[in-house]
Amino acid sequence: MSRTTPHRRSVNRALSALALLALAAGTVTACSDSHAADSTHSASPASPASPGAARAGGAELRMIDNGGHRLAFHVTQGNASTIVLDSGGGEDSSYWNDLVPKLHAATGATVVTYDRAGLGKSDVVPGPWKVESAVSDLESGLRQLGVTKNVTLVSHSQAGEIATYFAKENEKMLSGAILVDANLPPLFTDEQITRLVAFSQPQVDAAKKDPDNPQNRQLISTSESFVETNKAFHKATWPHAVPATVIVSEKTPFDGSPEDAQRWRDAAATFVHDGPHRTLVTAKGSSHDVPKDRPDLVLKEIESMVAAQR
Repeated sequence: MSRTTPHRRSVNRALSALALLALAAGTVTACSDSHAADSTHSASPASPASPGAARAGGAELRMIDNGGHRLAFHVTQGNASTIVLDSGGGEDSSYWNDLVPKLHAATGATVVTYDRAGLGKSDVVPGPWKVESAVSDLESGLRQLGVTKNVTLVSHSQAGEIATYFAKENEKMLSGAILVDANLPPLFTDEQITRLVAFSQPQVDAAKKDPDNPQNRQLISTSESFVETNKAFHKATWPHAVPATVIVSEKTPFDGSPEDAQRWRDAAATFVHDGPHRTLVTAKGSSHDVPKDRPDLVLKEIESMVAAQR
């Protein structure tokens, strides 16, 4: 298992904080912009992006064009159901490398990971982070891969924001979602947004000294749209038709701040209470890095969700 350096941990904590808010703000605009970019470019679902485009574990690299920028999708081919793994702030698709072969073996499903814009092999998109653009990238990528139904979406941290808007726009595509210590709308009150901005400001200031670093670049771009985005995200709703399992870490992203940690747990409980077909699971002993700390639990919950929809 890979180790995270102290600097990277601080950046990831700040990204987690900012990411939580970003989900809420993007809900309003995600719906209007995602389809426009999707219709601009297309690719044959059967053809690889380039010769020899493969990686360890049998995944095929597919480069998808959306609105003039290219995104890297990694596909481990399986049966008609699909599991999509979306990593948290500052992480690319390699975050899931250990889990992909286990998921594929356990479920037989096609497993898809991808690099969001500016991370991994995907192109950088300048300017503030926009959740509607992230939704468009994921939606367009899946459709160009020929994935239109029976999708289980697994979203960690900041990806919870993307998942919320994606689910609202693509109810028929999703059979369920696993939200892994994810940003959820109830957290992002005006008071909590103010606290999160203050919490992350030292990391943002440090990131600006090395803006070409991919993690720093994402942190800076997220901070530029954070307040507006998260005010909107707080009003976002999860569609009742899409089942969701919420895994909340015991330590939360705010380990060391009992008040913020409790608000994180309360937001998860509120989200689950506010709709049908939702389940709350606590990852005992885990930090915010649940997929690394408790891969057994994440695997179990994904397996259960996939099995329930067959």
